Amino acid sequence: MSTIIAGHFQLQDEIAEARIALLDAGCAPDRISSFYVNPPGQHDVYPLGGDRDKSPGAKESDEGVVKGGAVGAVAGAVAGSATIPATGPLGPVVGALVGAHVGSLYSLHKMKEAGAPEQGGENQRPPRKAGMMIAVAVADAQQEAQALATLRRLGAHDIERAEGHIEAGDWADFNPTSLPAPA
Repeated sequence: MSTIIAGHFQLQDEIAEARIALLDAGCAPDRISSFYVNPPGQHDVYPLGGDRDKSPGAKESDEGVVKGGAVGAVAGAVAGSATIPATGPLGPVVGALVGAHVGSLYSLHKMKEAGAPEQGGENQRPPRKAGMMIAVAVADAQQEAQALATLRRLGAHDIERAEGHIEAGDWADFNPTSLPAPA
């Protein structure tokens, strides 16, 4: 494994300029990789797409919909009971059905607003941002310092340090869903 220094740029022209600057700094061409990182959630890690097997916001959705539907059904049945003189026994039934539907939708809306953070909470590093990225596998501490200075001088954003393999210009073990470690 090698130490890899990577940074984000907005434009492909900036990536090309960074590649030339890294080559001028003594980095081997086959140890430099440039690529586009998709936005979080769009890495197709799973066969049905996405980065996770289960949506983190869907943990309590079944329970919340049932509770909301039950409360709504009771409220609708009570309201429908007031219409018995006009609608007969059909009033409470229709009221319960409408109330259950509205209650379940309302509970989903409330759960979406709550947006409870996942484990790790506020101390967790933010996910890797989407955009053009260039990475270089460095041989030693001196080359690492040169790569960092070069990327900073060129205006790279979100410069990170990782461990991995860049072979023939491809970061073979790059994981777009891993949390980046700032350099």
